[in-house]
Amino acid sequence: MKKKILALTAVGIAASLTLAGCSGDGAGGTGGGDSNADDKGTITLGFLPSWTDGLSTAYLLQDQLEKIGYTVEMKTLTEAGPLYTGLAQGDVDMYPSAWPELTHASYMEEYGDNIEDIGTYYDNAKLTIAVPEYSELNSIEDLKGKGAEFDGKIIGIEPGAGLTAQTEKMIPEYGLDGEYQLVTSSTAAMLTELKTATDKQEDLVVTLWRPFWANDAFGMKDLEDPMGAMGEAEGLHFLGTKGFAEEFPEAAELIGKIKLDDAQYGALEDLVVNEYGEGKEADAVDAWLEEFGGEFDWTVTS
Repeated sequence: MKKKILALTAVGIAASLTLAGCSGDGAGGTGGGDSNADDKGTITLGFLPSWTDGLSTAYLLQDQLEKIGYTVEMKTLTEAGPLYTGLAQGDVDMYPSAWPELTHASYMEEYGDNIEDIGTYYDNAKLTIAVPEYSELNSIEDLKGKGAEFDGKIIGIEPGAGLTAQTEKMIPEYGLDGEYQLVTSSTAAMLTELKTATDKQEDLVVTLWRPFWANDAFGMKDLEDPMGAMGEAEGLHFLGTKGFAEEFPEAAELIGKIKLDDAQYGALEDLVVNEYGEGKEADAVDAWLEEFGGEFDWTVTS
């Protein structure tokens, strides 16, 4: 786990806000099919490596799409804004795990005319305010009057994240403004602080989301949200640049069939992020398909 936190921190430092491409034939390449023999075109997947829902599904899609004859390229970013811009402009063909219903609704309002929805693969994602399980707090309401115990800080992620915007709306709704400051930097930095605090059994409040491997890894609990200020559950979508289905019809058909439940998604993310880790994502996907592949009518095995 320590190696994974350090790896995520390195990603956060090294990546830029512009599209930074890396070939799908590199460390992340699956080599799952003879794509050169039946090349249907190149599909560029844009994602944020520190947002591991997109990281996990990007490598799953790379595996499956290469097996049916597409060339897949990966492009990594550190903020959602440039990713949606790139998607709308056609600099990337797909965002493999978007939150367009609530968390990224503002981006969809701005760029949605040039984006098409290819399908929803998971339908119970949610934004949370969380504390370690050893904390006595159970509700966001319990934070009021206890700011000194948390240094007046709620530890957040990237400034441009939808989770950040939603948390900024939540703070005044619960009367926490003036007592708490939302501290933003990166997902990697948040995870580093989370690990440090939980290792020492110290108090900490962070912005999190489900599904996300860190909830189980660090023993986190969601604070109840009686006012619904963090929003309702939403779906995780595969988004394409406008015209994606027309240009890549077989890819769109396969992608639209992908549906994952909690166990399937949790296993995929855990294998990609924790069990195998950076540079071995393709092996993680292979292991996941060996366990779950028989359950899906969309899985390509040849």
